[in-house]
Amino acid sequence: MSELVVDGVGRTFAGVRGGAPTVALTPIALEVADNDFITILGPSGCGKSTLLRIVAGLDRPTVGRVLLDGVEVSEPGADRGMVFQSYTLFPWLTVEQNVRFGLNETGVPAVEQARMARHWIHKVGLDGFERHYPRMLSGGMQQRTAIARALANRPKILLLDEPFGALDHQTRGLMQELLLALWENEKTTVLFVTHDIEEAIFMAGRVVVMSARPGRLKADVAVPLAHPRHYTVKTTPAFSDLKARLTEEIRAEALKVEGAGIATA
Repeated sequence: MSELVVDGVGRTFAGVRGGAPTVALTPIALEVADNDFITILGPSGCGKSTLLRIVAGLDRPTVGRVLLDGVEVSEPGADRGMVFQSYTLFPWLTVEQNVRFGLNETGVPAVEQARMARHWIHKVGLDGFERHYPRMLSGGMQQRTAIARALANRPKILLLDEPFGALDHQTRGLMQELLLALWENEKTTVLFVTHDIEEAIFMAGRVVVMSARPGRLKADVAVPLAHPRHYTVKTTPAFSDLKARLTEEIRAEALKVEGAGIATA
């Protein structure tokens, strides 16, 4: 049985001040098996983040349901770790305290909290920064801490909403390599939202393409690139072919958005 099942999930938002409702997602069906790394790619406003928030339990679908190991998702839970684009660390806590936060909330003994925090801080390359506060860290280091905090709870699935979108190009590339290496070693199931085509291909075993709003699944593309992946794979013909295919898919949807904007301008 698939670990995650998105079963006919749709989302409609009520209109503002009596206006027409907004259909963000048309009913979507998606299955994510254990240890899959799936990227969700689509134009701005297509409902990528809405879908991820529903899987996280932060929003409820208008129709359909999400099942994780056969249990319907109705609220946030420790079985789903979430990392956002914005830096969501607690500014009054150190790196170690941020990583330990979820463990403390679930009653893990202090000795085990400390051990797991050390383990994940090391895994994300932040040895020596345990006592630093978020304001003392770069953006990349803050996201490393956020990833460590999410993984420390040993979630069944890791959900990431454009986690590297606010980083500079070089740091973004390094963070992609870090997260991919973590996945290759840990095999945590990952659902990763991005609007960057190269990032979607480099990170994933499958790229799910969403249409312009109202969002629907337009394509589900396998990425047959071997692991472990080195960043130089981005220069290979196989990578270029995938990028060309996905660029056409996304371009067609982006043109729909632009056309609608022009038509209503």
